[in-house]
Amino acid sequence: MEKKSTIAVIGLGYVGLPVAVAFAKHFPVIGFDINPTRVEELKKGIDRTGEVAKEDILNPNIVYTSDEKELQRADIFIVTVPTPTDKYKNPDLRFLKSASQIVGRNMKKGSVVVYESTVFPGCTEEVCVPILEKESGLKWKEDFFVGYSPERINPGDKKHTLENIVKVVSGDTTKTAKLLAELYSKVVKAGIHIAPSIKVAEAAKVIENTQRDINIAFMNELAMLFDRLGIDTRDVLEAAGTKWNFLKFEPGLVGGHCIPEDPYYLAYKAREIGFHPELILAGRRINDYTPQFVAQKVVKLLIKAGKVVQNSKVLVMGITFKENVPDVRNSKVVDLVKELEEYGIQVSVYDPIANPEEVKKYYGIELVEDKKENEPYDGIVIAVKHKEFLDLKVEHFKELTKDNPVLVDIKGIYPKTEFEKEFLYWRL
Repeated sequence: MEKKSTIAVIGLGYVGLPVAVAFAKHFPVIGFDINPTRVEELKKGIDRTGEVAKEDILNPNIVYTSDEKELQRADIFIVTVPTPTDKYKNPDLRFLKSASQIVGRNMKKGSVVVYESTVFPGCTEEVCVPILEKESGLKWKEDFFVGYSPERINPGDKKHTLENIVKVVSGDTTKTAKLLAELYSKVVKAGIHIAPSIKVAEAAKVIENTQRDINIAFMNELAMLFDRLGIDTRDVLEAAGTKWNFLKFEPGLVGGHCIPEDPYYLAYKAREIGFHPELILAGRRINDYTPQFVAQKVVKLLIKAGKVVQNSKVLVMGITFKENVPDVRNSKVVDLVKELEEYGIQVSVYDPIANPEEVKKYYGIELVEDKKENEPYDGIVIAVKHKEFLDLKVEHFKELTKDNPVLVDIKGIYPKTEFEKEFLYWRL
C-alpha cells in the first residue's frame, strides 16, 4: 500500500462519499459519480446528504469528476452504487452492472476492484466479474483481482462511522484479501475481519439487515395484536425489557434503501436454487403492511373522535425514511400518506430537513413550509423522530388542532399520560 497508489470511488452517495474522504487522508482519490450536479456540488464543498463536513469534502487529495476517463489513473476501484429492487421485488442490478462496465473500460492490468454494494451471495463473481473481463479484455485472477467489503454506513449516525465499525473484507485470492485488509486498516480503527470467501462476505452483509427486518416485523405484529387486546405495546416492551437477554427492538415504519431491500436479495438467491424462504418473506409482508395498518388506525380514531373522515384534515410530521437524515428513498411514510388520501383525507406533510424538490419529484407530494399552513387539523401523525420534534409540548399541538383532536405518535416520542389528557392519543 504505497501512498502513490490512486483509489477511485465509484458512486458518491451516503456510502461512497465517506469512503472517499476517509481514504483521501492517506491516498490520492478520484471520486466519480454519473450525476454531474452532485459532482459540481461536491467541488464546492456541498454535501446534500449532510454526512460529511465541508473541510473534508474539499481535501485537495480528492478529484471529483463525472468523466470516466479520469478513472484510467486509478489502481484500486471501490464500487459503492445503490442496489435497489424493482417493482417485482427482484434485485435491480442496473447501477451495479453499469458501474462494472465503467470500471472495466478504464482499468488497467494489475487493478483491484472492490465492491461494497449490497448483493446476494455469488453476485460479485457471477455477475460483476464477467462484465469486467468483457469490457477490459483482461483475465480475472491473472490481470486483475476482485474483492468484496460490505458497507456498514448508518446514515445520520455520528457515533458508528466508517472508522468506528469493524470492516469485513474478502478477496478472490488470499493475497487479494490480505491486500484489502491492509488497505482498509488505513482508515478503519475498529479492526478488520477477513472473511474466508467473497460469498461469505456477501452473505454476511445481506443477513445483517434481514435480521433487523425480521425482528422489527415481530414487533410490528405484536403491536397489531396488542392493539386488538387493548394493551399499549410500549408498556409491554418496557416491562419485557427488564430481562437481561430481551432484544430491545421497537415497532415502526421500515423504509430506506437497506433493511426493506436486502431481504429480497437473499430471497431471490434462495428461490434461484429451489429453496423457499418462509420467515424472511413473512417479515417483509408484515413490515410492508404496517403503513396501511397505521392509516386504518388513524381513520378509526377520527371516527371515534366524532370527525367526518371525508375531507378531514391531517398533518403528517416527517417524511424521510429515518430520523435526522434528509434521505426520502423508499420512505414508508409515503405509503401512509397515500393510504390516508385513499380515504378522502386532506393530508398536509411537513418535514424540516427533507428536500422539497426531491419529495415532489419522487412522490408528487408538496411539503408545507409551515405546520400552521393548513390548520386547524382534525388529527396529527408524528411519523419520524426528528430531533426538532422531540421537545414539542402539548400546547404546541393544541394550537394546531380543532376540538377533540387525534394525535398518532408512531414512535412513542411523547409522554403518553400527559398527551392522553388533551388528545385521542395512540402510539404503535
